[in-house]
Amino acid sequence: MHDTSSSQPISRTTLLVLCVLFALIWFMQLNIRHLVPSDEGRYAEIAREMLVSGDWVTPRYNGYLYFEKPPLQTWFNAATFAWFGIGDWQARLYTALCGFSGVLLAGFTGARIFGARAGFFAALALASAPYWNLLGHFNVLDMGLAFWMQAGLCALLLAQRPGISATAMRNWMWLCWASIALAVLSKGLIGAVLPSAVLVLYTLITRDWALWKRLHLISGGLIFAAITVPWFVLIQQRHPAFFEFFFIVQQFRRYLTPEQNRPGAFYYFVPVLMIGFLPWLSILWQSVRHALKSSPQSNGFSPVKLLLVWSTFIFVFFSASHSKLISYILPIAPALALLLGRYLPLIEKTQWRRHLIGQTVLIIFGCAGALYLGHLGSTPAENALYRNYQSWVYLALAAALIGIALSAWINARNKPSATMQALFVYACGWLAATTIAGNAHDVFGRISSGAPLASTVQAEFLKAPANTPFYSVTMLDHTMPFYLRRTMIMVEHPDELRFGIEQEPHKWVATLELWIQRWQQEQYAFALLPVSLYESLAARGVPMRVIARDPHRVIIAKPA
Repeated sequence: MHDTSSSQPISRTTLLVLCVLFALIWFMQLNIRHLVPSDEGRYAEIAREMLVSGDWVTPRYNGYLYFEKPPLQTWFNAATFAWFGIGDWQARLYTALCGFSGVLLAGFTGARIFGARAGFFAALALASAPYWNLLGHFNVLDMGLAFWMQAGLCALLLAQRPGISATAMRNWMWLCWASIALAVLSKGLIGAVLPSAVLVLYTLITRDWALWKRLHLISGGLIFAAITVPWFVLIQQRHPAFFEFFFIVQQFRRYLTPEQNRPGAFYYFVPVLMIGFLPWLSILWQSVRHALKSSPQSNGFSPVKLLLVWSTFIFVFFSASHSKLISYILPIAPALALLLGRYLPLIEKTQWRRHLIGQTVLIIFGCAGALYLGHLGSTPAENALYRNYQSWVYLALAAALIGIALSAWINARNKPSATMQALFVYACGWLAATTIAGNAHDVFGRISSGAPLASTVQAEFLKAPANTPFYSVTMLDHTMPFYLRRTMIMVEHPDELRFGIEQEPHKWVATLELWIQRWQQEQYAFALLPVSLYESLAARGVPMRVIARDPHRVIIAKPA
C-alpha cells in the first residue's frame, strides 16, 4: 500500500462544483415523498402547532402536552414553516441540512486531521452510505442528534491537533461544548451522556490523562449550561409534572425497561450497520483493522482510537437497551466515515477489484430477493403497490451495478488517479441507487400518509362552523392532523398521548360509548376511525356520513 493521504486529490474549483451538484441532488428530493407515520407526521405537526399557538416553550401534539423530547428540532421546523410555509419539504429541511452539513463536516475534519484525500473520501463514504442518506431525508430526531454529536466529536478532534494555538484550541473546545448542548436539546440527556462516557472510556484505555487539562471544563461547562438550562427551567416552571416524565420515564425507564414496546435482540443493530454501510462493507472492516495499528499524535492524543471507542461504545450501548429503533446508532456513522476516509486512499487496484466483485455478487442476490416483492401484500391492491415498488428496486440496483461496472473499467486503466476516480464513480452509483429506492417508497407513503384525503375533508370543514369538534376514535393518526391542519379529540385509546391526556383529562373522551352518546347529540361533528370500527358502528346504526376513506382510515361527518 502507498500512503497518499496528504496529497491534494482535486482542485478547489472542482470540489466547489461537486458540492453544488451534491447539494442539488440532496435537497431537490425533499418534496418527492409524502410524510409517513409515525415520526415524520408527528414532528411536523408538533412544529405546526407551536407556530400556530405562538408558544415556543411548551410542545404540544394533536393539542395535548407532549414532553417526550426537547424542542430544538421543533423550533427549527416551526421557524421553517414561518419562513417558507407549511409543507412536506419544509418539514424535512432541518434534517436535510443536518445530513448535508454532516457530510461536509466529515470532509473538513478528515482533511485537517488525516490529510486532504482522507477528508475527501470520508465525505464520499458518508454521502453514499444508505444509512446516512435515507435518514437525512426523513423528518426524524436522530439525524439532528447525530449531527450535533458529530459536531462535538469533530470539534474535539480539531481542538486536540498538535501545534495549534491556545486560542484556536479554546475556540474549538467551546464549539464542542456548544454542540453537545445542542445535542441535549435535540433528544435529551443521551446527547451528553454518550460523548462523556466515550471520553472517560477512551482515557481509561489510552491513559491519556493530559487530555482533560485541554477540555476547558469550566468555561465549556458554562456554555453548555447557558444553552441547555433556560428551556428546562421554563418548562418545569410552567408544568411541574415535566421533570418526572421527561427525565425518569423518557430518559431512564425508556432505556432500562421494555415498557416502550420496542424490543430487539442484542444483535439487532448488526444488520442495520451492514445494510447502512453496504457500499463499503468489506472496506469498513479493513479500515478498522488498519486503525487499530495507528500511533498517537505527538501530544499523546489519538484521534483514531477515539473514533474507534466512539463507534464501539455507542453500538454496544444501544444494543444493550430494552428499546431499539433502526435510527438509534446513527451517531456512529460519521466516525466510521472518518475511519473509511483515512483508509480508502491506501487501497490498491487489486484490492478494489476484489471489493467490486463482492459487490456484484450482492447486487445479484438483491435482484433475486426483489423477486419476492411481487408476491407480497394481503390484498390485490397491496400487491399492486409492492409490484410497483419492485420496478423501482430493480432500477436502483441497476444504478448501483452501473457504478460498479464503470468503477471496474476505470480501475483497470493504468493512470495514477485511476483508483481515486474509480472510488468516486462507485460512490456516485450507490448514491443514485439509494436516492431512487428511498424516494420510490412514496408508492407506500402516499397511502399511509392520508394526504390524498386532505383536500376533500378540508372542503367539508369549510361548510361547518369553525368550532366543530373533530374526533380521533380509538386510534392516533400521525399524519392526518398535519395534512388537515387541524387537531383531533382523542377517544378511548390515548396511544402515546397518555401523559398529555392525564394532565388535561377534559380534552378527551374516555370510552367509545361516551363518544357515541356525544356524537348523537352533536349538530356538527367530524371523526376519524379505523375501517374495522366504522363497519362495526355502521352495523349498530350509528349515524355517519362518509367524507373520505382509504384502506387504513375512514373520515365521517355527522349527518345533517
